Amino acid sequence: MLLIRGRGGDTTLTGTVYERGERAPSFQGAPDEDAPYVWVCDEFYEVESGGSTTTIDGEEIQVAFESPMPRGFDTKDQAIEAAEEHLRTQFARVGVPESTVEIEVEKADPVD
Repeated sequence: MLLIRGRGGDTTLTGTVYERGERAPSFQGAPDEDAPYVWVCDEFYEVESGGSTTTIDGEEIQVAFESPMPRGFDTKDQAIEAAEEHLRTQFARVGVPESTVEIEVEKADPVD
């Protein structure tokens, strides 16, 4: 299992790549369980009202979360590339320039 973490705007968003042989979460909308690599991460966007309050670059904003959209990939490189793009996109949705988002990949032990 890989934790892919994006940092930007003084906040962090982390998603998970489940690797070959690991059991990815199973819920409605999950990709074919035979996919060797599965990326799962929240999606969010800024809203005028409602949602949850978070602080981005020192400013409080309201964000709403969408259901995670798991995606299956054939290779680890494809999964990591998609994860990095996803994280940069989420930050851009709340006004953090994609070029300022720092990405790190951490190997983690799967939890059953």
